[in-house]
Amino acid sequence: MINNFESREKFFSLLNISNSKLLSVGILVTSITLTGCLSENTSKSGVEKRDSDKEFEPTIESLKNYVVPDWFRDAKLGIYLHWGVYSVAEQGEWYPRDLYREGQTEYLHHLKTYGHPSEFGYKDLIPLWKAENFDPDKLVKLFKKAGARYFTPVAVHHDNFDLWDSKHHQWNAVNMGPKKDIIGMWRKATLDNGLRFGVTTHLSRSYSWLNTAKGSDSTGPFKGVPYDGNNPEFESFYHQKHDDTHFDSPESPPKEWKENWKRRMIDLIDNYQPDLLYFDCAIPFKGEDAGQTGMEVIAHHYNTNIRNHGGSLEGVMAIKPRPWQGVYIDGVATMDIERGKASHIIDTPWQTDDSVAPWDWGYRKNDWLHVESGEIRTVEYMDANMVIDKFLDIVSKNGNLLLNVLIRADGTLDEKTIVLLEQMGEWLDQNGEAIYGSRPWHVFGEMFGKGKVNEFDMHANRSPFTSRDVRYTTNNDNLYAMVMDWPGPDKKVRLQHVTPTYAVIKPVKSVQILGYDGEVSWEQTGRGLYVTMPETPPNDIAIAIKIGF
Repeated sequence: MINNFESREKFFSLLNISNSKLLSVGILVTSITLTGCLSENTSKSGVEKRDSDKEFEPTIESLKNYVVPDWFRDAKLGIYLHWGVYSVAEQGEWYPRDLYREGQTEYLHHLKTYGHPSEFGYKDLIPLWKAENFDPDKLVKLFKKAGARYFTPVAVHHDNFDLWDSKHHQWNAVNMGPKKDIIGMWRKATLDNGLRFGVTTHLSRSYSWLNTAKGSDSTGPFKGVPYDGNNPEFESFYHQKHDDTHFDSPESPPKEWKENWKRRMIDLIDNYQPDLLYFDCAIPFKGEDAGQTGMEVIAHHYNTNIRNHGGSLEGVMAIKPRPWQGVYIDGVATMDIERGKASHIIDTPWQTDDSVAPWDWGYRKNDWLHVESGEIRTVEYMDANMVIDKFLDIVSKNGNLLLNVLIRADGTLDEKTIVLLEQMGEWLDQNGEAIYGSRPWHVFGEMFGKGKVNEFDMHANRSPFTSRDVRYTTNNDNLYAMVMDWPGPDKKVRLQHVTPTYAVIKPVKSVQILGYDGEVSWEQTGRGLYVTMPETPPNDIAIAIKIGF
């Protein structure tokens, strides 16, 4: 994951395409037009089927034949988590890098807790990760109860430690640490509970990201003493010595690293058969490679998935629109926007991955000082209201939410995470017909309140929506209007686009409020559909109005 804010200006300049082209890519940041219509391929019957007899080639032309499978379009909600050696320190998933950055909070924590990184480095945390209370079946059951339809744990993060029985990398969770095939155990529990299984991978950036381990202190009693990453004995873990220090992605990785990355990805695909594969970047790699190595892995994922599913492509490949981290090509995979959302309905299904914590993806125990900004950053989680608000906005625009939860080193969740997941599940139990299998309407919503969304704004107001904000979906010939907060007893909600004067609207025949058994008072006029709220809300998060024609 990326820990700094990328401006839209940087995004546009690096992508080097016009605003008109950005519209087709699905990432335009402009004023929102509520009268925009959905393209044909977002309807349930409008998806063209590819020729299943023809294998994908690792070329742009071939990969552009990719079609997102229906299971992903219908699922809407996935869960994932960042869990690994870094979880031991309880300082977030960037600990392997930041413990080697002199003066950083993580560096100071490491000195106090474990010693100087020249004597006790990241590798020395591996034996401390035991995963002693790991119960994957119990956890996946909770994720399913929360409403998730797919689960995609991190298989390898930037720290270069594989969580499966890796055939091409000795630094893995079967050989050391917990000595368990973590991904294999996750996969079995996921499939046993009827969810789709995927994996996220963050490895391609490791080559430069972990280069801080090659440094030394510039001051103090250990000035000039090399950190443990300089020891040639551990080069296969910390990488060879080089000058590429960019944390976002390596500028010009050597052939040996690219080949090692590719072999490990293919090993993961072949032996664990994920339906969803995710890169925490664009297509690897930058420079002369121009994404060729990454396209070879993507083609292998698609072709292997087709064989695993008897000729049907069920595979999803998630990549990020970040050309500074590789090569971004629209149409070859599913776009994933980290912590961001869309400003409008995007024609093809897409995904947001977000974390319940405002800054971290891996478990962090306490608030912390961000040295560069001088800010004290909180570990306070989003509540269910915030998560569902984001979720409804995403779904109304043809997207899915992949929600990251934080897990402790021993394999357990804290109480506030469990409560959050249970509350999400209660809301989805009541209102799931408005979500699962739904498609966007001709407009995504009404925005009388604060609900304007800026794309790629990773740390904006986490719940800007009010009772004056509405999001729409359609399912089985019904229209659903989700009112993002409780307006109050007997208050009238105006749905201005549900009117006979609006080109696509038929006269309304019925109105229900999901979770409410009483009769609903409503009136359709030339100014919209007016729905009177009951005396008490059916839930404390968002009100789903079901409209029949």
